[in-house]
Amino acid sequence: MRRLTAFVSGTIQKTGYRAKVASLANFLGLVGFVQNLPDGRVKVVAEGDDSTLERFLNDLRIKNSLIDVQGIESNYTSALGDFIRFEKMVANGETDQRLDKAAELLSELIGVNKQIVAKIRNK
Repeated sequence: MRRLTAFVSGTIQKTGYRAKVASLANFLGLVGFVQNLPDGRVKVVAEGDDSTLERFLNDLRIKNSLIDVQGIESNYTSALGDFIRFEKMVANGETDQRLDKAAELLSELIGVNKQIVAKIRNK
C-alpha cells in the first residue's frame, strides 16, 4: 500500500471536479480525501495499491466542458492508514452535493448543445 499526494491545477474549482474525483476514488476502492486549496489548486490524497493509484492518477486528468485540468504535481510515500473512506472536504459556507450534481448535468447539457450546433453548421 502506498499514498499518492497530488496537487491539481487548472479550471477545477467550482466545476464539480472534487465530486468526480471522490466518485472515481470510491469506485476504485481508494481511501483519502480531496479538497480545494486557497491558491486555486485541488489537493488529492489517496491510499491504495500501486496499480490502482496509477490508474487513479491518470483519471484525475479530466477535461470536459467545465473541468480543464492543466497540471498535476504528484508524489508517492508509504501509506499511513489514516483513512477509512474517501471524502470530499467541504469548507464552511460551501454548498455540497446538489451543486455537484447540477455541475455534472450542466456539463452534459453543454456537450449536447455543442453537438446540436455542430450538426446545424454541417447542414
